[in-house]
Amino acid sequence: MSNIGKSAITFFFQVFLVLSLLLAVTTAENKLIKGVRILAANSAPECDTGFAVRVGDSCSSVAEIFSLTSDFFNSINPNLDCNSLFVGQWLCVQGTPS
Repeated sequence: MSNIGKSAITFFFQVFLVLSLLLAVTTAENKLIKGVRILAANSAPECDTGFAVRVGDSCSSVAEIFSLTSDFFNSINPNLDCNSLFVGQWLCVQGTPS
């Protein structure tokens, strides 16, 4: 076999290896992303009952009214800023935490 023939075979072999590696990386990344999506979808809390904030309400007073622990209240109201409650704001008082 000539040097040109050996070079062509080597080139195609290297291209094959690179494409195989890209396919393996893409497949692994796709599985990882799907896993993250499933995890994110399963970690969202579900609210069954809401409560509208009234004048003078605070997170702790609402939790006390519904006999909720602060940890449970916070778990069904993620990202809630208790220092910025406003009248009419809906808070979850019964649900499934994340």
